[in-house]
Amino acid sequence: MARRAAPPGAGPAFYSGAPTRGQISDPDESSISAFLREEIFSPEKLPGNVSIVTGLVVFFGGIAAMRTWGELMIPA
Repeated sequence: MARRAAPPGAGPAFYSGAPTRGQISDPDESSISAFLREEIFSPEKLPGNVSIVTGLVVFFGGIAAMRTWGELMIPA
């Protein structure tokens, strides 16, 4: 039995009309809000974001520690 193609622009037959997980149906969402939602607060990207924040905290914490207690490392 031959399969006929759907007419152009028909779209999927299983469309439910509801937004899928991770998508919102607000057409007026700004690009900044979309970036924050998709890249920063997305559960799939949480481990990478935590890794970046941890690295930044260690880096700036080291700078603060050296500025605070750096003289203690110089022999008298």
